[in-house]
Formats: sequence, structure tokens, C-alpha cells
Amino acid sequence: MQQLLAAFNPPKPHVFSSSPAHYRLRAEFRIWHNGDDIYHAMFDPKSRDKVRIDYFPVACRTIADFMPVLLKHIQFNHELRYKLYQVDYLATLSGELLVSLIYKRPLTNSWLEQARILTETLAGQYKVKFIGRSRKQKLMVTDDYVTEQFELDGRTLQYQQVEGSFTQPNGEVNRHMLGWAKALAKNLNGDLLELYCGNGNFSIALAACFDQVVATEISRTSIKSAQYNIALNNVANLQVLQMSAEDVSAALAQGNALKHIDLTGMQLDTVLVDPPRAGLDNDTEQLVSRFNDIIYISCNPMTLAENLKQLSHSHYIAQLAVFDQFPYTHHIETGVWLRKRG
Repeated sequence: MQQLLAAFNPPKPHVFSSSPAHYRLRAEFRIWHNGDDIYHAMFDPKSRDKVRIDYFPVACRTIADFMPVLLKHIQFNHELRYKLYQVDYLATLSGELLVSLIYKRPLTNSWLEQARILTETLAGQYKVKFIGRSRKQKLMVTDDYVTEQFELDGRTLQYQQVEGSFTQPNGEVNRHMLGWAKALAKNLNGDLLELYCGNGNFSIALAACFDQVVATEISRTSIKSAQYNIALNNVANLQVLQMSAEDVSAALAQGNALKHIDLTGMQLDTVLVDPPRAGLDNDTEQLVSRFNDIIYISCNPMTLAENLKQLSHSHYIAQLAVFDQFPYTHHIETGVWLRKRG
């Protein structure tokens, strides 16, 4: 990262490492059947060879310890095992677990009854919920989300995380990201605009540092979760809108309000962006360059560097942080604090 961004004269980076094991809160596996035997499997990315997984230390302990328990309970349960193709796990730091069982057959009420019995059987030891999926079908024993809960800067934060929607996979590193961003935000003033807000991960954590926060996201599912999370955390100064970053850029360039929100009375000095791997498009680059402070969270160093070629004309890097979300891989999550020159 230092070599990649050397042209922009960054300061020495803050490095936030991950736990070496049991760090991942999401995992997906194929399920392999061999006679009476049943096991989780993954595929080598180069050879595409099947790899049997009996224990998965990459996953958090909630997932890793539950995987053999699940197989034990469904191995001889025809309704839960028959044509089971894939299992997706979503866990939280607070110990909740959502398990999606995906089948190559239609599911009936018999499946739902067996899943309900399994939920009750495991209730004394595991906070687990089951979802059954097949083509154009989704059955839930209770509901389709877990609630993450952790402490940040002396405050307990809670987040609804819905099956199939984006959530940060490395929970502890996500806490580091939020803590880093909040430490910056305490030095800033006025109001905050966030683009690509997801379920409100950053905006809810940073809202107390600003007078008003406006956050936008294109995913309807994520917007619903963000609204739920605003109420869950009793945040009074945060509004979320379902708008793409491109639409926000176009509206502000034309001096228009964002849907029902009139921005004329706001002091929008800070913008936070957490874009997809493609980075910021040209219009969004132009939009964020108008702000005094930019907090840029990047999952792709290459597109970050491309965006900085333009943003460095108006801003300099005040802080650089590297977050090891994905140990043992080349993927790097980066945080950059950009301040207006002059």
C-alpha cells in the first residue's frame, strides 16, 4: 500500500491486524453426500478439486463449532438432508447464528416442521435460526436476520443483519474500522453525508460526532435494515435515502434536494464513502472533491489509487490505515482521511 500510494505522499499507515484464526462471520459451503456420510466441501480456486472440510478454523467459533453439530443432526433426517446442496452461515460477535439450508428440490411444510424441531432441540445450547431455500422458495422457522451487538467507544451498538445482504465478514476488524473512523470524526464539525451506507454500519457509529447525518444506499434491503438500526440504536440525527451515488451526485450538482431532504440549511463539510470494488465514478469523484474532509473506505487498493489521482489535486492524505479483513489473502481494506488543501 505504501508503494502503491507513494505518489500521494501518505503518512505512515496505522495497521490493524486480524486474529490469526476464528475471525470470519460468514461462510458458504457445498454439502457432499457419500452413502450415509455427509460433509462440508469447498473447491480449490486453481484446480477446482473438491476439498473436504471437517473443521474450518477460518470461521468464528460459533460457526466452526456448529458445523459438525448440524451434520450430526441432519445425517439421518431424510427431510432435512434429502437433496441438500449448500449451507450458508451468518454469525455475530454476540453469538447469534443464521443457517440457510439450500436444496435442489421443492420444500414442504414437513421440512418446516423438522427444522422447527431441530431449532427447539438446539435452543438450550445455540442461538440458531434456520432458513430453507430452493428455487423461488424461502421458508423461515422464525425470521431471516441476526442482530449484531458490540461495544464501541463505551457505547453498545446493535445492527440487524439480514440473510443475503452485505455485512462486514471480519467482525473484530470492522470494530477497528469504526473506531478509526470515529476517532477522526471527533475532530470534524458540521454535518456528514455518507454514500454506500449499507445497513448503517458507519453512519450509526459516527452520528454522535455530527449535527446531522444523511446517508444513501441503492439496496432496498439494506435501506430497510438501516432504518431498523436507526430505531434500534435510538439515533435521532440520521436520515437514510434509497439513492445511488450517481443520483446523489447529479442532484447535488444541479442544486436539487435529495428527495424529501432540503440540504440548504445543512453544513455538509464531511463525506464518507465506502464504494464497491469499482471505486468512485467520475461524477462522484467530482462531488466528494467539494467537501473539506473525505473519509474513504476502500476494498480495492487499485481503484483507490485511481481515484486519488484526481482527488489529490484538491486534497492531501492526512491519515492512512490498513485493515486486514482477509488474512492469508491479497485482499486489503484501506481507510484514507483526505483534507482539503489550503
